[in-house]
Amino acid sequence: MGQSKLITIALLLMSGILLSGCLNTDDTDDSFSTADFDKGSGDTGTTLAYNSDTLYQVSTINALLEGVYDGDTSLRTLKGHGDFGIGTFNALDGEMIMLDGEIYQVKDDGIAYLSNDSMTTPFAAVTFFEGDETLLINETMSKEELEEHLENMMPNRNIMYAVKITGTFDHMKTRSVPRQEQPYPKLVEVTKNQPTFEFTSVQGTIVGFWLPAYMNGVNVPEYHLHFITDGMDAGGHILEYDISEGTVEIDRTYDFYLSLPRDESFMDADLEKDNSSELEMVEK
Repeated sequence: MGQSKLITIALLLMSGILLSGCLNTDDTDDSFSTADFDKGSGDTGTTLAYNSDTLYQVSTINALLEGVYDGDTSLRTLKGHGDFGIGTFNALDGEMIMLDGEIYQVKDDGIAYLSNDSMTTPFAAVTFFEGDETLLINETMSKEELEEHLENMMPNRNIMYAVKITGTFDHMKTRSVPRQEQPYPKLVEVTKNQPTFEFTSVQGTIVGFWLPAYMNGVNVPEYHLHFITDGMDAGGHILEYDISEGTVEIDRTYDFYLSLPRDESFMDADLEKDNSSELEMVEK
């Protein structure tokens, strides 16, 4: 090899080293926190390293809305990426709550069952929960009133938050979804006849996330919360609640990892349309 080629290669290597040193993945970057991500923006070209403060997600909410219910990821794999989170199970068989590393399945009878690692999920979002902010509740609040306090704990709307609320609830209303058979109906059709459950003076934990507007189509923007009792025997997807006392914790989350299904139902799904109106009906 000629000397000129050796010099060229050396210069290219040095350029690569300098460039890698200039990439800044500091999660306290103010320019990100103050940017407006409700409107389109270009690719920055940087890549964040995967770490324990990452929201790991299986599939997308739009795929679930379109009836992509076949489990693609085992719960064993899911546990390798978090100890806290929510989702559903193969064939849409109930609501998922992951708390302290255990995964519970609330079926359409409202009962919570401890899952096994061989089960699979078509949609889930998990993280390793480490609370960054804490709020003590010592007065009765509705869901809407507590959310106002939560907004003061997480004033920036460009990052993700895991939300954990443990306490006594004067009233809690949840729902679950029944196991589906192929050909799968869309989620909005399934939830038209969803079973609901109501609890009074119940102690338990709310598990879930608040996500920014730019997550629309990928996950549920703003709040997506599930509930499980202290006895780990009942719960579901939250529709409404009143809390009388408890502890609120939030975990600021800056990194995101999306694992897409590899089956034909996902590949053939129409994921280009805006399903916002269907999502609102499903969530409420």
